[in-house]
Amino acid sequence: MIAVDDRSTDRTGEIMTGIAATPAAQGILRVIHIEQLPEGWLGKTHAMWSAGQQATGEWVLFTDADVLFKPDALRRAVAYSESEQADHVVLFPQMIMKRPGEKMMIAFFQTLFVFGHRPWKVADPRTKDHIGVGAFNLVRRTAYEAVGTYKTLRMEVLDDMKLGKVLKNAGFRQRNVFGEDLISIHWAKGAMGVVRNLTKNFFAVLSFQWPRTIASAVALAFLNLGPFVGVWLAHGWARLPYGIALFGIFAIYCGMGMKSKIPPWYFFLHPVSTCLFVYTILRSMAVTLWNGGVTWRGTTYPLEDLRKGLV
Repeated sequence: MIAVDDRSTDRTGEIMTGIAATPAAQGILRVIHIEQLPEGWLGKTHAMWSAGQQATGEWVLFTDADVLFKPDALRRAVAYSESEQADHVVLFPQMIMKRPGEKMMIAFFQTLFVFGHRPWKVADPRTKDHIGVGAFNLVRRTAYEAVGTYKTLRMEVLDDMKLGKVLKNAGFRQRNVFGEDLISIHWAKGAMGVVRNLTKNFFAVLSFQWPRTIASAVALAFLNLGPFVGVWLAHGWARLPYGIALFGIFAIYCGMGMKSKIPPWYFFLHPVSTCLFVYTILRSMAVTLWNGGVTWRGTTYPLEDLRKGLV
């Protein structure tokens, strides 16, 4: 296990070094300390690249520090990857949700993610659909090196998704599966925690283009609030299409409830989560433009450099 301490301002590096020195961790845990970030890199992508340079196995797993693993997670993931002859495997984590606001926002986020990236199409080599999550990107070393390693993504805010993109575009075999309880993560605290976490990402998702961002916010509001408004304002048979749309949204919540701990009745909070996500999209744009870039883990990266580094 290779852990990277990227210029931490607390005692993270010291604690990691102490753990690595214990008898139980010797030969198992290797710690890399980065004191200075090279020009032209994001902190996270440089940390991933640095770790990848030290790894020697046939498979490389890129994962975040806050992910919880069950003991047999890696064994089962590698066995699955080999049986599928895959080059890149994504394991969707089980989301730990402690507050109603978290469930409300994550339910909406999952809907956006699923329909934005169509995971059921990822395995089809004829499509451009790709996938990647920071919690679990398992990559065959030969494929990772063939796409240029993390050097290809050195200024990518969405490095986890873009790793999946470059691998799929290069023709490598990609799979994504539900990890159930093999890996889990508590992603955010409360509804506003989700808003804060996504503020960094949404403007990057929309390629740092403000017209596209505004159009996306309007479309998101129209498609998700329209059925709720229309079913009350319309008369007679004119309500039918709005009712069908509402049933479709409810069916999505029922489907998600089979794979996550979000009850279908969170459908009734869908208008609230819609408004908060529209706010998040616009907030992401406003904060990035106001700051002239993205501030991430204490480092500010200029917007011009981020636009040039888009994959």
